[in-house]
Amino acid sequence: MVEIYVRQNNVDQALRALKKKLQNEGILREMKARKHYEKPSEKRVREQAEAVRRARKLARKRAQIEGLLPSKKRRR
Repeated sequence: MVEIYVRQNNVDQALRALKKKLQNEGILREMKARKHYEKPSEKRVREQAEAVRRARKLARKRAQIEGLLPSKKRRR
């Protein structure tokens, strides 16, 4: 259960915190997924694409750590 406290009547800040918690827990993604029926074949394709994306991201991070790729430049 997600709890957010409103401090000093600052509802905007509480709403931002709520959205952040929901996104971190994956609730927003699950709500979006349950909104419409997803065929098993579409689910399989989506999950495979997500796995490929995760694998590429991990490989990119490993290459950056090993110095094979330049690391991202941070903006200030």
